Amino acid sequence: MTPIKNIIHPEVKIGHIHLTVSDLDRSVKFYRDLLGFEITTTFGNSAVFLSAGGYHHHIALNTWQGKGATPPPPGHTGMYHFAILFPSRLELAKIVKRLYEINYPIEGASDHGVSESIYLTDPDGNGVELYSDRPLDQWPIDEDGHLQMTTKHLDILNLLSELDHE
Repeated sequence: MTPIKNIIHPEVKIGHIHLTVSDLDRSVKFYRDLLGFEITTTFGNSAVFLSAGGYHHHIALNTWQGKGATPPPPGHTGMYHFAILFPSRLELAKIVKRLYEINYPIEGASDHGVSESIYLTDPDGNGVELYSDRPLDQWPIDEDGHLQMTTKHLDILNLLSELDHE
């Protein structure tokens, strides 16, 4: 692969995601009531914007394609998942505990070396990764200076032990 000469500024971030959903109320229950995002604004009964920390929005939900719209079938192109970065391992443990308490299905859990991740699906079949990064000085770097990400089993009980130190 040829190196890119015009590299994007290192402080650029992905700001928000906008999802088409089939049932706005059901999706709000997932993103607000389960994950804890706050509603910042609504557009009638067809769109809701949610955020963390007072930002204008991190997640937008709409039914503009029509209520009851069907998701794309498996095996088609589209979004694989989006990820929500938690500020600490403790905060990730808190949401995992909440998921277990209400018996929400967790589809996977991985240790990527740089981060720890929990995978689930929202009510419309969108993949959602909940994760926290390890400190930069703990990221696995090989002798050539390349990042060595992995996909290993995540010890969820160890993650939940963060709650003991709260």
